[in-house]
Amino acid sequence: MSFNVNDLKPIIEAVLMASEQPLSVTMIAQLLTSETVPNKEMIREALELLQEDCAGRGIDLKEVASGFRYQAKQEYAHWISKLWEERAPRYSRAFLETLVLIAYRQPITRAEIEEIRGVTVNSNIIKGLIEREWIKVVGQREVPGKPELLGTTKEFLDYFNLKSLTDLPALSDIQDIDQQAIELERQLQLQVVTLDDNTREFVTENSEAQ
Repeated sequence: MSFNVNDLKPIIEAVLMASEQPLSVTMIAQLLTSETVPNKEMIREALELLQEDCAGRGIDLKEVASGFRYQAKQEYAHWISKLWEERAPRYSRAFLETLVLIAYRQPITRAEIEEIRGVTVNSNIIKGLIEREWIKVVGQREVPGKPELLGTTKEFLDYFNLKSLTDLPALSDIQDIDQQAIELERQLQLQVVTLDDNTREFVTENSEAQ
């Protein structure tokens, strides 16, 4: 079968709507196995046209760290959130401040986080961030004891609707960490809505780490 861009658009739209996770151009190409596999340039062109098709609609085709996904536009989160009776619990300020420091100062050790915050980091916070797959151990600092270095993951970028770390809001002064934590909490409460396999899932599953 020979593909052209117009042939690809509905196929790619369908696989993205059915996928439970973002799909990269490479992953999409692997799914479209046939006698004549479309090249990646054609796939990206089809994706760009699909993004243009979203103008004036309630959904966007967004590129995040792991690839492309359809999601409801953030300005409609207020109405969509009414589908869920219970409001998700808020993250603790300590949880958010720790995440902000890891995101902006990575790779960073737990001791360095404690030095900046001026308080001991509760082990449950680090554990909770790892369990959510927002952070991971990326190495060890070459100092006595070789403490673990922490960094963020693709899942962190996907959750916060980011393509790369360069898309993080500018943080001119790390001393303003408290204000940055407030902003991060706001983003969590207005988290994007994604279109999942056969449901519309409001992606905001907050933990109760203290």
